[in-house]
Amino acid sequence: MPTFPIRPLPLFSRRALRGLYAGLAACAAVSPALAQTEPAADVPASVPQLSASADGAFVLDSRTQLAWPRCVEGMRWNGKTCTGTAELFTYSQAQALARDRWKAEGVRWRLPRVNELRRLVNRATRPATLDPVLFPATPMEWHWTSTASVNTSKVNPYAYGNVQRGGQGESGLTTQQGWAVDMETGEASGSMGRGTPLPVRLVRPLPGP
Repeated sequence: MPTFPIRPLPLFSRRALRGLYAGLAACAAVSPALAQTEPAADVPASVPQLSASADGAFVLDSRTQLAWPRCVEGMRWNGKTCTGTAELFTYSQAQALARDRWKAEGVRWRLPRVNELRRLVNRATRPATLDPVLFPATPMEWHWTSTASVNTSKVNPYAYGNVQRGGQGESGLTTQQGWAVDMETGEASGSMGRGTPLPVRLVRPLPGP
């Protein structure tokens, strides 16, 4: 098998290779430093949609721009929890309460709509529940909303169930009904008799800056 003599590389070629090796080594040494100084991507902090106000008296909803009292009507916030006994209102009494407070304070107090009140119940948990830290000592029962419906079907005014649902001041031939939300489950019902006494949690717009 023939052999060929190995000739040394020309001087300029050896110098070029040494320069190439030196350049590669320098890049390898500098790259980690560059990687360390590269700014990290900004990750926006998550802001909860429901949070307590600075004085603790309200729960603020950043999405709907509403402010909720920590306590239902009849109960008072003492800085740690809600004390007292929840008052019960018929539908018309609850509406009158909201109107009177609006006039007295100059703030747009009102009954919440169905979807607004249901948002307070965390249905992602199992079982669904109202946050006991944000809304302590809340009666876990139906609460009035401003959404109303009227069922004009004929009813028996002497049937016990219809008397219970109809309440005082309603026609014996028609059942006037409104929407309420079960604060234990988030369930909504449009078949609640307007004369039924229920707890009330009014709502108002977020305070201005």
